[in-house]
Amino acid sequence: MMTIVKQLLPAFLITLIAMAGCKKDKYNFDDLPPTVKSFFTINTAELNVNEPIQFKNASESAESYTWDFGDGTTSTDREPTKTYANPGNYTVKLKAVGQGGTGNYSVDIVIIDPNAVIDTDKELYFIEYGSKLVRKISLVPGSVAETVVNMTGKEGHGMAYDSVNQKIYYCDFTTTNSGKVWRMDADGSNLVELVSGLGSPYGVALNLADGKMYIADGANVSRANLDGTGFEKSFISVTGGAMRAIGFNSKTKTIYFYEVNNEDMWVAKSDGTGVGKIISGAYGYGLFIDEKNDKIYYDDRRKTGIAQANLDGSGIVKIANVTGNRGGSGITIDYKGQKLYWAETNNGFIKRSNLDGTEAETFLSGVNNPRGMFIK
Repeated sequence: MMTIVKQLLPAFLITLIAMAGCKKDKYNFDDLPPTVKSFFTINTAELNVNEPIQFKNASESAESYTWDFGDGTTSTDREPTKTYANPGNYTVKLKAVGQGGTGNYSVDIVIIDPNAVIDTDKELYFIEYGSKLVRKISLVPGSVAETVVNMTGKEGHGMAYDSVNQKIYYCDFTTTNSGKVWRMDADGSNLVELVSGLGSPYGVALNLADGKMYIADGANVSRANLDGTGFEKSFISVTGGAMRAIGFNSKTKTIYFYEVNNEDMWVAKSDGTGVGKIISGAYGYGLFIDEKNDKIYYDDRRKTGIAQANLDGSGIVKIANVTGNRGGSGITIDYKGQKLYWAETNNGFIKRSNLDGTEAETFLSGVNNPRGMFIK
């Protein structure tokens, strides 16, 4: 019989082998490339239209640069010169890239037209959804936006203005089936909750003559008195619908509302009768009723732009393009200046043009998700 003898390695020798196989290198952090820093200055005292602006690049440890001038133009020069064709507020951004990473820096600038004739006292109010603010800006060229009121905790999409009593109505869809409509003075004071228990209020329109408000509320157009009493949740219903915008024509006593699930625009009389579709196959989140010129302006994301139509839905024309298919969540008109304004939500722009869409330009850039708006 053969005897097999197993030889065992001493325990200390096994430990040495294991330690040799797990040798740990010490990392030298001094070998890392220097951190990239992005920074620039402007060596021009006055920022006027049609005059070159020189940007001084003071970035550190960068090898390439990307400039965004806030008007849709860019540059990869180290120290570019830029000329703005239109007055307005722009956010200039510089991204610097190097072996040590990426640096970002931005500055808000105001471009003015020194020869412009100032002939307006109007102000544009808008929701800055990403910052939970209601803001306003004078339509005088070169004006800077200012905060009216902080609405943290309230998810606003639509607003309406009562010009008789100087009150702002504000939609709040924070919690589904617990949405609200708030009212405040034009300076943001005296905030009052008027209506609660709404499905998902995205827009509100006012019928001042009859003392009523109409609310784009989930599958319903809800109605209440201007003080919030007499609430009717299912004033008008669309089966399976999702209302996203609403307007009222005080001349014809007609309600216009935008339903996005089936992609239709509807009308009804102010008493809720005569409900019917006027535009099919249009998808959007904003509309404006132009009573003076008998037109509808609306956001049509299927056609990536702003459209215009007659009040009966005929004569549809796309008058402006919207990059990225995210525009028109707020639309209004400055009749004194004969300009159409609209918000491009994801692009961070408020644009304007003539009423036929010509001479479109950026009015305000660097806005954190702009939405519902009106002009006071």
